[in-house]
Amino acid sequence: MQTFCTAPQPTPPPLSFKLPSGTLRAQRFGDGSAVTICVHGLSANSCSFGRLGETLGSRERTVVAVDLRGRGLSDVTPPGTYGWSNHARDVLAVADALGVERFDYVGHSMGAYIGMALAKQAAERVRRMVLIDAVGLPEPRSLVPIAAAVRRLGAVHPSADAYIDAVRQLGTIEPWSGYWERHYRYEIVTTSGGVRSRTDSSAVLEDMVYAGTQSPRALWPALGMETLLLRAARPLGGGFIVSESDRDAFVATAPRARVAEIDANHYGVVMHDETGRQIAGFLS
Repeated sequence: MQTFCTAPQPTPPPLSFKLPSGTLRAQRFGDGSAVTICVHGLSANSCSFGRLGETLGSRERTVVAVDLRGRGLSDVTPPGTYGWSNHARDVLAVADALGVERFDYVGHSMGAYIGMALAKQAAERVRRMVLIDAVGLPEPRSLVPIAAAVRRLGAVHPSADAYIDAVRQLGTIEPWSGYWERHYRYEIVTTSGGVRSRTDSSAVLEDMVYAGTQSPRALWPALGMETLLLRAARPLGGGFIVSESDRDAFVATAPRARVAEIDANHYGVVMHDETGRQIAGFLS
């Protein structure tokens, strides 16, 4: 029976991938021959998958959770180097560096859009695809809390504890846990006057602008592999990232897609017990 972690384990030593686009850092869980690559959301980092990585990583499965460029411990690269397609090429380069031809993919939020872009580029490389609460156009009201979370970038706080308190007061993380505290402490860097997030606001802004030029639905037909969409059933800011209409249209369009509803909001879904159970069963 699958066992789900309830308290964070020590952060594993980071991996380092020197890619043509820059150096990516990542966390590795397990050492099995089956490989799962996990990609986080817009302003998040690899610790988004701390709980899932500890749960799924084993002697049979290796889970590699990356820091996208401009986030976490990865390189900040020049303007014009971001966007879903460029991040997708980084995922393929990570797989090449790991020496795996086919792998499973798990993406949360923007990571889900990157996964769809990856399928368009190299569907044959992906065995199974998991999209966590992103597939089409978010409902406008759901974007307000996300914009508030992005505004933390660049803000200086007097201490790490003050930074964590400011994040908690946004009220978007439900429920708060040691995993979320580790996620936000991971991105803290000392600066003049206190601490700030090391995540680069320009990288995040470029990805936001890029998203506004894309049609996610145009990527759905590329998802020929078995695909699991996990939809957060609780609203965020009064709206849903995955609307009911997009959910239904996606299943009708993507050839081998299925959907599971998770009793969480857009942030809580990535560390929810049921999310772990659904992914473990789907990838087995």
